Amino acid sequence: MTPSVMDEGAVAKSVRGRRLRARLTPYTLLFPGGIWLAIFFVVPMFAMLVLSMSPGDIVHGFTPDFSWQSFHDAYIYGIQTYQTQIIRSLIYGVVSTVLQIAIAYPIAYWLAFRAGSRKTTYLFLLLLPFFVSFVLRTQSWQFMLRDDGIVLSPLKSLHLLPQNYHVLATTTAVIGGLTYNYLPFMILPIYVALERVDPRLIEASYDLYASKIAAFRRIILPLSLPGIFAGVVITFVPVVSDYVNAQILGGTSNTMVGNVIQNQYLINQNYPVASGLSFTLMALLLIGIFAYARALGTEDVLEATAR
Repeated sequence: MTPSVMDEGAVAKSVRGRRLRARLTPYTLLFPGGIWLAIFFVVPMFAMLVLSMSPGDIVHGFTPDFSWQSFHDAYIYGIQTYQTQIIRSLIYGVVSTVLQIAIAYPIAYWLAFRAGSRKTTYLFLLLLPFFVSFVLRTQSWQFMLRDDGIVLSPLKSLHLLPQNYHVLATTTAVIGGLTYNYLPFMILPIYVALERVDPRLIEASYDLYASKIAAFRRIILPLSLPGIFAGVVITFVPVVSDYVNAQILGGTSNTMVGNVIQNQYLINQNYPVASGLSFTLMALLLIGIFAYARALGTEDVLEATAR
């Protein structure tokens, strides 16, 4: 075999090796995240599915029984019994998420385009209250919003509010608590998306005689859609499954599905029904997120940006 033939074989082998590594690189990069997702999402979801159809009790244990009766007890009975709490949780989640977007977007916009060199300081001040425990923050809202608290008591003394007016144990208190507690998780993704907007694009739109409203609608808003999308995904799931705000700020008429699951697990120790409700809630949330991603996913975001 001549040296030239050997060189050509070595080159071809090297090219094949590079192509193989190029094909395997994306899967190699996805492997750690895939393992993490499998361990902390797929496995727990499968465990909940099995436990939801495992009749028994805490004393004698739970035995998997994939029969219609087990499915009926865990899912159909659970959904029929607690459909009010499930629907209420979804409504609270949608309303709270919309309010978070309405509040977070102006804040993120100001931080990205108006805060100047002090934006890091403002971000720190914005996040500072959230270094306190989630429960303590919610308890502080209960302290402020109670009938004789520091907010309502002076207003009642000045006869600006009727004496029987109250905020706690209402839908307003629960949605307000949910919105406040999860607001930073909406602000930060939107801020990051707005921070990446190239100022030259905005200047170019002004050079083309676009108004500020047109520049915002055609350039800034489309480029910030990925941040809004990320914020909704991050906040909607924990808001719908939250039980702390409903328990502390709400009353018996504001119970969310998270409170039902907590009671079924810790008080009634009815693990199959609790697992069935948890699995149903997660399935509904995933369907909603996939539908939202379909309507406002990466492809539509890129198309909006291109326009």
